[in-house]
Amino acid sequence: MKTKKKKRRNNYFKYNPNKRMNFLIIILFFLFVIIISRLCFLTINMNHYYKMILNKETNNIVYKDTSPRGRIYDRNNKLLVDNISVKKIYYLKSKNINESDEIKLAYEVSKHLDLDYNKLNIRNLKEFYLSLYPEKGNKLITENEYNLYNNRKLTYNELYEYKIDRITKDDLSVFNEDDKKCAYLYYLMNKGYRSDEKTIKLKNVTEEEYAYINENIEILKGFNTKLDWERVYLYGDTLRNIFGSVSTEETGIPYEKKTYYLNKGYLLNDRVGISGLEEYYEDILKGEKSTYQILDDGSFKLIKEGKKGKDIVLSIDIDLQLKVEEILKYEVLNVKKEPNTKFYNRSFVVIQEPSTGEILTLAGKQVLKNSLGKYEIYDYSIGNITSTITPGSVVKGASHTVGYNTKVIKFGTVMEDSCIKFLNMPRKCSWTNLGMINDLEALKYSSNIYQFKIAMMVGKFKYKYNSYLDLDLKAFDIYRKTFYQYGLGVKTGIDFPIEEDGYKGGSYASDLLLNYAIGQYDTYTPLQLSQYISTIANNGTRVKTRFLKGILTEDNILLEETPVILNKVDTKEEYIKRIQEGFKLVMTPSGTGYDFMGNSPRPAGKTGTSESFVDDNNDGIYDHPTMSNNFIGYAPSNKPVMSITVSSPDVQDILSGSFKSNVNYRISKKCSNAYFNLYDVNGKRK
Repeated sequence: MKTKKKKRRNNYFKYNPNKRMNFLIIILFFLFVIIISRLCFLTINMNHYYKMILNKETNNIVYKDTSPRGRIYDRNNKLLVDNISVKKIYYLKSKNINESDEIKLAYEVSKHLDLDYNKLNIRNLKEFYLSLYPEKGNKLITENEYNLYNNRKLTYNELYEYKIDRITKDDLSVFNEDDKKCAYLYYLMNKGYRSDEKTIKLKNVTEEEYAYINENIEILKGFNTKLDWERVYLYGDTLRNIFGSVSTEETGIPYEKKTYYLNKGYLLNDRVGISGLEEYYEDILKGEKSTYQILDDGSFKLIKEGKKGKDIVLSIDIDLQLKVEEILKYEVLNVKKEPNTKFYNRSFVVIQEPSTGEILTLAGKQVLKNSLGKYEIYDYSIGNITSTITPGSVVKGASHTVGYNTKVIKFGTVMEDSCIKFLNMPRKCSWTNLGMINDLEALKYSSNIYQFKIAMMVGKFKYKYNSYLDLDLKAFDIYRKTFYQYGLGVKTGIDFPIEEDGYKGGSYASDLLLNYAIGQYDTYTPLQLSQYISTIANNGTRVKTRFLKGILTEDNILLEETPVILNKVDTKEEYIKRIQEGFKLVMTPSGTGYDFMGNSPRPAGKTGTSESFVDDNNDGIYDHPTMSNNFIGYAPSNKPVMSITVSSPDVQDILSGSFKSNVNYRISKKCSNAYFNLYDVNGKRK
C-alpha cells in the first residue's frame, strides 16, 4: 500500500507539470518575502548604526569636539549642574601611519606623560607584545593551523586568539616599567574605531604635559591638545543621587545598552548619562558632536558644527532643599540620643505642588555608624523613590472613600469606638477608647475601630463579640482599586529611571483586610504618600509627579511642561470634600496632627503610626517589632499650594520601652515653616 501511494504521488507531479510549477512558484514567493522582510529590518532598525559604519569605513567621517551637556537649573534659575573646562590631550591616527612607527611614537610620548599604566590589563599587554614582536607571535601558530587557515577552516581572529592564549608570563617578563607605560599609551591610541579621536588624558593634565604636546605637534603625528569639558555638581552631595552621573570617555556607553546607543548614532567611547536625571534626560542634555571629513592630504573639512546640549529647569527649589536637609541632619542625629531608637536610621521629606505634580523638595538623610563607631549623616534622597514603608493611619482618607462609595457609611454616621474581639484573635483597639464618634471625628482622632467596622460592612460581615471573622474577600479588590486611584500601590510616573511601587501582600484573609484598612499591610514609598495627599488636596485629581519644570531654548525662553493628569478618583466630589474637612480637623486642637505644620495657614493633614518589623540579628527574618511614624499634609486647605510628606521608619523599639520620639512632629513642623518662610499663601516666592 505504501509503495502504491508513493507512486501515485510521484505520478501526480510527473503528469501534472503545471502543479509542479505552481509549487515551485509558491516556494520562491515565500523566499522572496523572507528576504524583503530582512532587508526592511536592516534598513529601518539598523539604519543609524550601518550609516555610521559606512561613513567611517568609506568616507573617512570623523566625529570630534564633543559639545558640552546642557546645564541643569532649579526653579529660580539657580545653577545646579554645570560643565567646567579641562585640558585634554588626544590622539587622532594619521592616515598613513604604520604599526611600527606608531609604537615608536608611543614610546616617545609615554616618557613625557604621567599615565596610570596600572589600568593596563594582561590582555592589553599581550596585544602589545604581538604588535611589538609579530614574528614571535607567528611562531606560536602550528603549521597545521596555518594550513587550516589557508583552507578557510580557521579565521584570522581565531588564529589571533590562539596567539593571545599562548603568550606566557615568561614572554611578558621582558617588559620593564617603561615598556608597560608605552603599552598602556599604545592601548589608548588604538582603542575604539580607527578614525575616532582617542582621549589620552583628560584629568590632571599638567602645564608641562600640555606644553610638550603643543610644542611638538609637527613631530608627534596625531597628538594634539584642546579644552574639553567635565561635569560638575555645584551643591556637593545635595540631590547627588537624584542628578545621577555621566560616563567617562574611558567607560563609554554602558555595555548593557550598547545596541540601543549604537543604533541612535552614539560611538563606543561617548559620554552618556548612566543614572538619575542625567540618564532620564539624556536625549535633551546631550551635546551634538562636530562632524569632519578627512581629506586625502590629512586635513579636516567641517561638515556639521556641534551644538551644546539643551538646558533644563527642575521644579526643585534649592534654597528650600538645603533648608530641609539642614533640618533633617540636625534631627536624625539628635534622635539617636533618645531611648528606644536602636533601629531608627533615616527620615524622608517630600514637598510638592499638588496642582502640577512638581517636586519642590526631595530630601532624605540616613544616620549610620562609621568605622570608628561614630554616627555620620549620609544623603538618602533617592530613598523617597526606592524604599518602602508601612504607612499606618495616613491611608484612612482612602479607606473613608471606600466607605462612602459602598454606602456603608454616610455623612454623620456614628459608631462606637471600643475594643473588638474575634475568635482565636487578640483584641483590636484604637490608640484609646474614643466612645461614640462620627465619620469626621474618626479622622480627627484617627480611630482604628471605625475603619475596622467599615471594612466589616464592606465585607458583608455583622460583628458579634468573639465571633469567627469571615469576610467576603472581594472587599480586598474594592479597597485596592480605590487605593490605586489615589496613587497608593502604583507608580507615580515620576521622570526618573527607577521607581518602586511598594510591597503588595499576596494573601487575602479577613484579618488582613482589617489591617489593610488602617495601613498595616501593603507598603508604599514616601513619594507615593506624597502623590496620595496631593490627590486629596487636588480634589481627587491625581497628577503625574515630576522633577522637570521645563526646557530652555537657545534664546533662554522656558518651555514649561504641562501637568499630566493620570486619573480622577472614582468617587463623588462631595466625598472628597468631606475627607478634606476631616483632615482639617486633624490639625485642630485635640486632633492627632495639631501643630504638625507649625505656622502654615489653614493646614489639613493626617498622622500615621504603624507597627513595623526589622531583622535585629541578620538572620533574614523580620520579626523584631518597631514603630514607624508618618505625616501627610497640605496648606492652605481652601486653596492648596503645597503638600508635605514626612516619614520616619522604625523610630521606636517597642520591646525596649514605652518612650516614643516625636522626631516626625519636629521635622514636619520645621519643614512646613521653612516653606512658608520662602513662599506666600499663593505659592509665590517672597
